[in-house]
Amino acid sequence: MSYTSKLPASWNDKPPSRKVEIDLSSPGLAVFELERLLFTGKAIISHADEVWPRLYVGDQHSAENTADLSRHCITHILNAAHSKRRGQPDIYEGMSITYMGIEAHDSCTFDMSVNFHAAADFIHSALRRGGKVLVHCHVGVSRSATLVLAYLMLKQNLTLVEAICAVKENRGVIPNRGFLRQLIKLDGQLFGTHHEHI
Repeated sequence: MSYTSKLPASWNDKPPSRKVEIDLSSPGLAVFELERLLFTGKAIISHADEVWPRLYVGDQHSAENTADLSRHCITHILNAAHSKRRGQPDIYEGMSITYMGIEAHDSCTFDMSVNFHAAADFIHSALRRGGKVLVHCHVGVSRSATLVLAYLMLKQNLTLVEAICAVKENRGVIPNRGFLRQLIKLDGQLFGTHHEHI
């Protein structure tokens, strides 16, 4: 089966560089294969990158730079490194920004999957209304990327490998191994554990 890009037409017309074949039926092995694929991602040179139309993955700095947020017309912010202690940031007051905070730790033992559906719903409803969403954590490579990959799988019907291929062209991300295992499990639930050939 040949891979046809699932990116929305005209947004990113670059053809895939090569076929990717990863067997997700053995999660232990798949983690290493997925990491190898992720390491081929675009080097991070900016604080935030558009990885899907109107959907950005960024770091803490990108979320605090109100001038940039205004310039890019960001309407929704999903913070995957939210701290209950600090609460909702007041820097967005008067900016017409809808904020959602998820208190997640970038640790292999942290269960991020409990947030997959709520985060995907938040992103999806924002994009459906024509909004622009910044999903961020501290560095913008693990927690935020994991939620964006889950969104692409849950709402855009991309397999995990397709989602990684779409995101890594625009921002080099590397979810920790625990998060990768949770994404592999989600892939199995959505598409059945199978031999991915794209």
